[in-house]
Amino acid sequence: MSPTRTRTILAHLALTVGAFALLATGADHLDEYTANQFSTVPTIGTLFLLNFIAATLIGVGLLLPLGRIARRFATRVRTLLALSGIAIAGSSLIGLWISESSSLFGFTDYGFRPTIIIAIVAEALTIAALTVYLALANVGLPDPLRRVPSH
Repeated sequence: MSPTRTRTILAHLALTVGAFALLATGADHLDEYTANQFSTVPTIGTLFLLNFIAATLIGVGLLLPLGRIARRFATRVRTLLALSGIAIAGSSLIGLWISESSSLFGFTDYGFRPTIIIAIVAEALTIAALTVYLALANVGLPDPLRRVPSH
């Protein structure tokens, strides 16, 4: 198998893992919103619902066959979606850290119950996998394996 083909397969795998981890992040926030009554917490409840919506839309967008839908813009759209997924996961981790270490919009959370551990793992995996995808896809960068003709 050629190095380019291997890189393409690994990039696709990283994209898929990142998308599913982002969907897990959204599902975890929805669970907190509904089952753990975060819907009643001012500002935080709204943020949890928005996190679920954004993570779901972006996660699904990452899984769509964009090359078949809009070949011309597929790379740009997928790059934007991957960066958005990284931003959602990163901001969720930062928000969790702030709420655990002090207070976020007047809300303080304590302890690492299972749903928080799931969130941390899903968010870290989202960031790692989508970063690997962007690196392997060499978005906006020349292919280092392609030979540039000399003059």
